[in-house]
Amino acid sequence: MLAVAVGAVIAGDPWLDAFIAFVALATLAEFLRLVPRATSKFPFRLISLVGGTLYIASSGFVLTQLPVAMIVGVVGAVIFVDSFAYGFGRTLGGPKIAPRISPSKTWAGLLGGVVGASVWLSIFSAIVAPAMDSVVAARVAPHSVFSVLCMGAIIAIAAQSGDFLESWLKRKAGVKDSSNLIPGHGGFFDRTDGIIPVVLLAGLFLNSSL
Repeated sequence: MLAVAVGAVIAGDPWLDAFIAFVALATLAEFLRLVPRATSKFPFRLISLVGGTLYIASSGFVLTQLPVAMIVGVVGAVIFVDSFAYGFGRTLGGPKIAPRISPSKTWAGLLGGVVGASVWLSIFSAIVAPAMDSVVAARVAPHSVFSVLCMGAIIAIAAQSGDFLESWLKRKAGVKDSSNLIPGHGGFFDRTDGIIPVVLLAGLFLNSSL
């Protein structure tokens, strides 16, 4: 999956847009499969199906509109959030954020996510954006320690919120993974849950900065 994603980024459009559309549709299909299992009440199902479809589809659309450098920035940030959150959580432990929704998520993990996002933003601002020669990415990249930490915190909270949303839905549906389409990693929704809200934030931030 990583090789295909990198290949799509290198190939550019229309392959990149096609890859994004495929992942968005796979994520949406898994979401639509989970909702009926999560609730039997028609009003809740209807609201969830409409809201979730808008949530996932709008994220996919925004992602196709972002410059390639921004796509790399968003995905890289979420990867760093997840990696650092896992490392801090496993190492430091401590109190859980919401054990009834996601027993493995700790406040230490959230702190690690903030650190991870901040580290990535620093790398992105200093190396990635200039190397990709993206004027837009260079304009929106943070250039002070304070802005890096603030954006890092916002990205970490957004990514973890998306993770919590999917964890809550899976718990309601009584399943461990959104599907088994990615061996050893569950489904597409399990991989994109944290990316979706960060993509939406990136779209808002980019539009407000231009």
